[in-house]
Amino acid sequence: MLELLENQPLSLYIHIPWCVEKCPYCDFNSHAVKNAIPEQEYVAALITDLDADIERFGLTTRPLHSIFIGGGTPSLFSAAYIESLLKQVLGRFDHAADIEITLEANPGTVEADKFIGFFKAGVNRLSIGVQSFASDKLIKLGRIHDSDQAKVAAKLATESGVSSFNLDLMHGLPNQSLDNALDDLKTAISLNPNHISWYQLTIEPNTIFHSKPPKLPIDDILWEIQDQGVKLLNEAGYQQYEISAYAKPGYQCQHNLNYWQYGDYLGIGCGAHGKITDSRTQKIMRTIKVKHPKGYLDDNRDFLDKLSQVDESERPFEFMMNQLRLHSAFSIEQFQTSTGLNISVVLPLLKEAQQKNLMTCEVRDNEEYWLVTQLGQRYLNDLLEIFL
Repeated sequence: MLELLENQPLSLYIHIPWCVEKCPYCDFNSHAVKNAIPEQEYVAALITDLDADIERFGLTTRPLHSIFIGGGTPSLFSAAYIESLLKQVLGRFDHAADIEITLEANPGTVEADKFIGFFKAGVNRLSIGVQSFASDKLIKLGRIHDSDQAKVAAKLATESGVSSFNLDLMHGLPNQSLDNALDDLKTAISLNPNHISWYQLTIEPNTIFHSKPPKLPIDDILWEIQDQGVKLLNEAGYQQYEISAYAKPGYQCQHNLNYWQYGDYLGIGCGAHGKITDSRTQKIMRTIKVKHPKGYLDDNRDFLDKLSQVDESERPFEFMMNQLRLHSAFSIEQFQTSTGLNISVVLPLLKEAQQKNLMTCEVRDNEEYWLVTQLGQRYLNDLLEIFL
């Protein structure tokens, strides 16, 4: 076995689980607000959770690469508590002055001054969950905002001072036509975000849509939406760098890139997942935190619900499952330092994928780089099955 990379980029994911309502398509760990959100108690718990992870994995000297505050609906929190949280987090790590700090927001939970407050609190990137600009689709998706509120939220993000903002948009919605989907995309583009996450609605287990499935577009329409939508985004200057991520040059989400490149990340908060390369033990460890807010805030219970080791046999598939989402090549060195395994363990599988025209190999400066082809992007599940 080879040496694991000692200083993988280290990101931090912070989960805030509360929402106004639970959306029928959502399988994330989110909980509808019933009473006042315990902001002070939850921030204190998050920091105690973080300190436990820092000690558990000996992370006092590792610099922090990025922060992502997700949910749930983090924009339900006040700017004051987001500021308190970020100050305490950043005080525990070395980090770049312009470290990317993203906060997720829903258009129905922001007022005119709230984005400015988040910016002053330290947030420099906003991710706004629009999903659609069509009123009937928003109602079907259980969203609490309307089209006008979504447009206002994008305007407020532009004026808030943040260096970048993302719009989350879905396609393949119930009874959605090609024109409907492209109109949504055109509206999003007209709001001039630096980044657009444009992804197809999927029906997940343990959701309302799973128990009461809506009528979704047929495969031929879904393919047309995808094909014409990508062209529309490209013409508007957005470059696709991941399955569902499109950015103007220089505005890729650094936090998500670290996920897809099999980097390390701490996960704190209800149900948060983490993955840490421990160079002291040469192990890759995964963490899952207590899922429900009541249990997470119980002083008599540990925040850690599960700690497990990623076995050597699992690492190749894990690496590929992440890396192959990207529209950029990976090197042999990247695979070996990220997994601690020699490229020989996957080389026959890479060549099989190459023979099926799902991947291609390039040589740069005597180094091999492997890249997913357009066919491989279209049939990504088939490609991943090769590495199972």
